[in-house]
Amino acid sequence: MGWLADETGLEKCAANHVPLTPLSFLARAARVFPDHAAVVYGSHRRSYAEHHARVSRLASALARAGIAPGDVVATLLPNIPAQAEAHFGVPACGAVLNTINIRLDADTLAHILDHGGAKLVLCDPQILPRLAEALEIMTGSPPRVIEVADPVAGIAAYGDYMDYEEFLASGDPAFDWILPQDEWESLALNYTSGTTGRPKGVVYHHRGAYLNAMGQVLSWRMVLHPVYLTIVPLFHCNGWCHTWMMPAIGGTLVCCRDITARAIYAAIADEGVTHFGGAPIVLNMLVNAPAEERRAFGHVVEVFTAGAPPAPATLAKIETMGFSVTQVYGLTETYGPDVECIWRSDWDSGPGPERAALKARQGVGMPFMEDVAVMAPDLTPVPADATTRGEILHRGNGVMKGYYKAPEATREAFAGGWFHSGDIAVRHADGYAQIADRAKDIIISGGENISSVEVENTLMGHDAVLLCAVVAKPDDRWGEVPCAFVELKPGHEASAADLIAYARQRLAGFKTPKFVVFEDLPKTSTGKIQKFELRARARML
Repeated sequence: MGWLADETGLEKCAANHVPLTPLSFLARAARVFPDHAAVVYGSHRRSYAEHHARVSRLASALARAGIAPGDVVATLLPNIPAQAEAHFGVPACGAVLNTINIRLDADTLAHILDHGGAKLVLCDPQILPRLAEALEIMTGSPPRVIEVADPVAGIAAYGDYMDYEEFLASGDPAFDWILPQDEWESLALNYTSGTTGRPKGVVYHHRGAYLNAMGQVLSWRMVLHPVYLTIVPLFHCNGWCHTWMMPAIGGTLVCCRDITARAIYAAIADEGVTHFGGAPIVLNMLVNAPAEERRAFGHVVEVFTAGAPPAPATLAKIETMGFSVTQVYGLTETYGPDVECIWRSDWDSGPGPERAALKARQGVGMPFMEDVAVMAPDLTPVPADATTRGEILHRGNGVMKGYYKAPEATREAFAGGWFHSGDIAVRHADGYAQIADRAKDIIISGGENISSVEVENTLMGHDAVLLCAVVAKPDDRWGEVPCAFVELKPGHEASAADLIAYARQRLAGFKTPKFVVFEDLPKTSTGKIQKFELRARARML
């Protein structure tokens, strides 16, 4: 009791307490690294001093356009400089940033704009037709639209709305940023994929984004001046907070509009990219890229991969190509990654396939998280036997404020004082978690639980398989049976019988796929395979 403020005279004041915000990283970088490259995109090359001035102009222009603190400003942009500028410029005027998935249909766009209440939206010309349709569907007041041309990609503005550069010119580069008075203030509004219903609005606060960005510097073992390639869409968990992270260490953000193997290899070779994040599908794309799309490079590229458990076969191949891959895990609700597979020295001596299997684990909580656990429904930890399954639960400052305008969904997600991920995992003897499946993706066949991830990883080991996804197909006898949807590598052949036989040699009989369908897999813009679509197709087989 002797340390209470009223007894000791200790209290918060302007000298010892400043609300945490990732905005402070850019303000510092403009002072410390003014001439260092901040944002690179073809001919667009801006130093930190220039980047800070553009961000300040954006914040000022928004304020002059009537955007008040607490208002929502949306973006419909690919990974181009304006999207990176919005990550600082929108909150610098006190507003809340709502980066929207650029692949959504007009109806879903209308729902998000209505639900979030955006007052203004920055939009790429290629998306304007869908946005215009969404504005017609909206039931609330439509936002003002600013058109963001992309001369680097040869995409000109239609001219129907004010141009982004013209909008920036109306702002003051000396604008005094409106910083949060409370680090719990809302920073960003991100909508989930909405695969089982309408998307939910996940609200981030300044404290969580600051700590997530700082924590990933540690987890990624970063030093000054990394060169980061934006493969993770900046509309997905705000690019895993990496755009906010880069100024903290004077990093260079290399924007990438079109995610192709050719573009990634070129950026590594020409810009000296040292780091990028991406889903396993990106790794698969690099591993299987034809020779004419590849470029040689003489340094190791550090990669964070997440979004789905990577196949050990893919990890084993890419490890020999100049890429050092760390498996991370998280959700929109945890600001992106909050779990990492920290490499252990006692794993060094294992053979390639064994090392790859270890790298495929999700791992342990990152430094900024209080705890990440695998628990039974009664909230007791599952034994560390690599067999018993439980749900991955999260607790700490890297968890969202909650779901916007959805108090019941928020209470359900936070039941028992933990955020419930819906992901099913086991825990190894060393404490590392490994995802077995999403709760909704587990296949129950004849009373036996089958991990779709295990079956997928097995099939990905076949030389002819480029991608695969396994879902449940209804069955009169067994209730459900595994059904595999497969994309083959160009120039390779395999029949359904070939793949079933291959799996049967490596899996228990009840886990072996009973059906194999060859077709292009439906994917989200972040590279996740849309299993809900495949489940619907499997029901029709």
